[in-house]
Amino acid sequence: MRLTNFDMDALRSFVSGVEAGSFARAAEQLGRSTSAISAQLQKLEDQAGIPLMRKSGRGLQPTEAGELLLGYARRILALNDEAAGALRGGGYEGWLRLGLQADFGEPVLTEVLGRFSRNHPRVQIEGRIGCNADLIARAESGQLDLALVWDDGHAHPQAERLASVPLAWIGAAGHRLPRPDQAEPLPIVALEAPCILRSLAATLLDRAGIGWRIAFVSPSLSGLWAATAAGLGLALRSPVGCPAGVTVLDPLAHGLPVPPALDLLLIRGSAANPASAHLAGILTQAVAAALAGIPQVRRFQAGISETARRRA
Repeated sequence: MRLTNFDMDALRSFVSGVEAGSFARAAEQLGRSTSAISAQLQKLEDQAGIPLMRKSGRGLQPTEAGELLLGYARRILALNDEAAGALRGGGYEGWLRLGLQADFGEPVLTEVLGRFSRNHPRVQIEGRIGCNADLIARAESGQLDLALVWDDGHAHPQAERLASVPLAWIGAAGHRLPRPDQAEPLPIVALEAPCILRSLAATLLDRAGIGWRIAFVSPSLSGLWAATAAGLGLALRSPVGCPAGVTVLDPLAHGLPVPPALDLLLIRGSAANPASAHLAGILTQAVAAALAGIPQVRRFQAGISETARRRA
């Protein structure tokens, strides 16, 4: 049997389009025309011998075969980029300063640091996991070379949108969960202010006319997860990296407002170099892999859409 050699550029366009949620947006990110990206997708489908994308509303979604290829494509591109980085970047030295907001700190940091250090052993990384506002301020003042942050609604120079991340109400697994009640305010577990998700939780509950109270405040995500798992209250977070002891809730089944998705941005410092560009690429791939591991949220979103359609 003759083996198929997939085109690397076509694979990159395919992965970028799926992760960006739009092939037009992927074209902007890759510096190509939309027609060129479409041609590469067609080439990839010709090589695969099977449709990889299907129409979904006004956009496109991977077919079952496309989802299968997506995982392989990410691994192929990661190895390609790692090899290229090892050949080009072995001579770089110095420091890189990386900032991550808490939700993605633990789930992606180990993989990112391990892969980068193998290619750039003489580059040292200063990592900072902090609150969104602090990371943005540090990145824009030149104190960080790369910062992974939530979109706070303001324009930021050198910012790239990586993904639209679904948010979820999260409660204790195996506990009797609190529900909205006119007699008792809903207990909420949150990080210290300022926190963009703490503010969003308050806004959502206020708009829904649900009384609430802060039941536990933590300076760290580990403390927030411990309090949530203990049943002290509900948290509004990204489900990426949810530990054992907590569970993602179906908001309609629990009488809660449906949380939105929140854009995730990568802010690059002004002093860009090939080593920081390679770190940004590894970080982008690690984030995509982390998001691919939360299918339960997609199921809830599909259920929410179906319930809303039936009620309309």
